[in-house]
Amino acid sequence: MTGIERLHEITTRLRDPETGCPWDRAQTLTTLKPCVLEETYELLAAMDKPEDRENHIEELGDVLLQVMFQAVMAEQEGRFTFDDVANAVADKLVRRHPHVFGDVDAKDTATVMKNWERIKQMEHRKESRRSALDGVPRALPALIKAQRTQEKAARMGFETDEVKLESRTKEDEVGNLLFSACKLARRLKVDAESVLNVTTERFAQAFRKWEKRQKRAKKR
Repeated sequence: MTGIERLHEITTRLRDPETGCPWDRAQTLTTLKPCVLEETYELLAAMDKPEDRENHIEELGDVLLQVMFQAVMAEQEGRFTFDDVANAVADKLVRRHPHVFGDVDAKDTATVMKNWERIKQMEHRKESRRSALDGVPRALPALIKAQRTQEKAARMGFETDEVKLESRTKEDEVGNLLFSACKLARRLKVDAESVLNVTTERFAQAFRKWEKRQKRAKKR
């Protein structure tokens, strides 16, 4: 039995209507949303310390569990299976890599990403998506959303320099400044969200040291 088969069997047993776990049986797509979000952020933290092999494995497993759990729920409802999920993403990878699985020529990353966006738009023509930006999740954190929006626009040949964002209020000024910072991060091939998190953590560490000094000073 493979690891995936074992995980599927265990998850199915946990969701069994009669002999399963009461908590697991009670879960819905709505109640699972916070779990998916929390596990994703814990995996992101583990990715910052890849040398901690065990923790990286554990956090990847927790995210995989969320995928398997929802697939088993859907399977019990007769909607789809885990294999459907795996095959769908496998098919997508083949479709979006014609330079590997087909006869398209793409010798650099820029060409690969431009082809990816073009193929993606063709795939979504049957849906309600009318723009390359429709694929950017609305619920993304603001910095990630700004950078992903800029990246998708740039892949289609549109750069942020082509539009002037006016500042009518102080909120506009701050927003434009942050948007420009994301543009700089993108052009330097730096992830804005990650570097801000690192800088915030450095600030927090400096603040904690300052707090300790203040407490020591009061004891004198």
